[in-house]
Amino acid sequence: MANTPHKEKLTSAITNPKCGADDVALLHEALEAYEDWSSKLLNLTTTGKKRIEDMTDLLNAYKDFLEVDLIAKRGSAFIKRQKGQLKLDNSVIEEFLVHLATDKVLSGLPTFQLEVGPQTAFMSLAFTPSSLSALGGKPTVTLKEKNTDFALGKTIHYQFSTESTFPSRQTSQGKLVLAVLAAECKVNLDKTMFQEAAGTAARFKQGCPMSRYYLLVEYLDMEPEDCRLTALDNVFLLRHTKRLPFEKRSVYAEVKRQHDDHPIDAEVMWRFVRELQGFIDAVWYDPQKALQRGSFI
Repeated sequence: MANTPHKEKLTSAITNPKCGADDVALLHEALEAYEDWSSKLLNLTTTGKKRIEDMTDLLNAYKDFLEVDLIAKRGSAFIKRQKGQLKLDNSVIEEFLVHLATDKVLSGLPTFQLEVGPQTAFMSLAFTPSSLSALGGKPTVTLKEKNTDFALGKTIHYQFSTESTFPSRQTSQGKLVLAVLAAECKVNLDKTMFQEAAGTAARFKQGCPMSRYYLLVEYLDMEPEDCRLTALDNVFLLRHTKRLPFEKRSVYAEVKRQHDDHPIDAEVMWRFVRELQGFIDAVWYDPQKALQRGSFI
């Protein structure tokens, strides 16, 4: 999948027949601002924590323009109501995360090509023969996959056969994206979303036990929970604030005030980067060191 998910959502919305002429003009303004934001991100010369601070400043400026100056202030009722379905807001964070996968932010990245960004990622694989006699034919392979907003991983190619020579008539083959780290980006997080994400994390870890699964959230719409009781590795609250009440969510002054009072916090984003770095630096499993450690893990 492409590594410009937000740009794709903007261009898709522009061609959406439900968007009126005023909305299309507004989205073209957004696309122009996006190009400026993307160019500035790519042209940053800083590294490490300072780069994250600079990136977050640019992120806040772009999201303020898109979500406050354009959508909240000038957007039609359709755009305001459907911005979540059109993914005009949370896809910004998705694309921002792609820019973290660089040696200017993370050290120790492998030299081979990683799959970075939104992916349809592997959760589990099963063999599902229809009968005993079917065992002699081409293996029936059922893959369970899930679209994820951000992933670090690698494409794995596979083939299974009932014959050692792998004849085509008796061989199933395919590929999957093994995401060793995945994140969901949420504008707001409620209890149902939290439970669904915890379930998804558990299924990811069935397929790859050493994988990590995170949530990055702008606005909280539930009481915080201890994610250590789930398969989620952490939930990062980017703006340190709750979601606006329903009656205020379309009010320009309220949306602007919330953006002004609670910008995305570079320190929280840096904590997420440190989690990524720790994961990259770790030895995930080395059975040869078990006797030295005095434990299996």
